[in-house]
Amino acid sequence: MEPQGKKPGEGDGSRVTAQLLKARTGEFALDSILLLKLPCLGLVDLGCLGECLSLEWLDLSGNALTHLGPLAALRQLAVLNVSHNRLTGLEPLAACENLQSLNAAGNLLAGPGQLQCLSGLRGLENLRLRDPLARLSNPLCASPSYRAVVRELLPGLKVIDGERVTGFGSELYQLYRDLDSSLRPSPGPQAPAAQPWVEPGYWECWPARSSSILEEACRQFQATLQECRDLDRQADDSLAQAQQALGPAAAPSSFVF
Repeated sequence: MEPQGKKPGEGDGSRVTAQLLKARTGEFALDSILLLKLPCLGLVDLGCLGECLSLEWLDLSGNALTHLGPLAALRQLAVLNVSHNRLTGLEPLAACENLQSLNAAGNLLAGPGQLQCLSGLRGLENLRLRDPLARLSNPLCASPSYRAVVRELLPGLKVIDGERVTGFGSELYQLYRDLDSSLRPSPGPQAPAAQPWVEPGYWECWPARSSSILEEACRQFQATLQECRDLDRQADDSLAQAQQALGPAAAPSSFVF
């Protein structure tokens, strides 16, 4: 049985080869590849990936990579997803001068020192180190202040872990965080039990009245409700078709850039 996510004729799946790249993209020349998806293939060696000199968009999520050496040659790379691997450092990415978005959630980055190599990337605006939805993180994210440290180290970032930290919309994210903090229960004496604010029987139904206006409102409401149900059913069908087309994922990984 072929490993999930792997196509016949692509080699053993542990190393990136020219045969694998051509099979995945349909390109004959490696330097013609602009977009490449290699998720969940069990890759441990990036092999000849550095020969894809025109590559702009790369997904390597869900593999077993421990180093990114060949990526240093990809000067045109703008979007990179290396989530759910075994990376302890990102040093080769210092040469990816056009990098704008990096997803490195679910690796072994232990501290801010592993991000120092990104400080020279002036175009880097989006960095993800933690993805709660995919249950992916890094050891450095255990510190409550890691985002502040990352912002200080990489002041050009606009989005960290999917939340805008500068520019349009950042104030709204901060407001949400402040509201969330204020609503958390604080230690101390228990608050008194809530008391009803209306008299008993206030919400009791009154006898129904015969009214053409009321009947018309009910009819319109039922029609609108039916339209909502139809739209919901159509949305479920579209999602099911999309999931069937994409196929099952081989391992939990993050696809958010």
